[in-house]
Amino acid sequence: MAFPTSLNSQVTDSVSQVNTAVLGDAPAVAVGNLMVVTSQALSNAAHNATNNQNQSYVTMQTATTQGISTLLSIDTATTGVATTQILGLV
Repeated sequence: MAFPTSLNSQVTDSVSQVNTAVLGDAPAVAVGNLMVVTSQALSNAAHNATNNQNQSYVTMQTATTQGISTLLSIDTATTGVATTQILGLV
């Protein structure tokens, strides 16, 4: 029990018990918050990795398309030059 005061002793005991409960719960709440923050950070990392992989696939597909287009256009240009020389149009 608390020391005698002008308040009801039951009120002071209740407040003391609540303060003790808050102090006792603080480590558990802190660990819970740590777990939530850690899980959110890992989720963001996984999402970023997936998004980056998807973007790299798009970039690789674009590079492949441009490379093939260049190869095909070089072949066409070479054929055109050779045909022009054979026909004597130059």
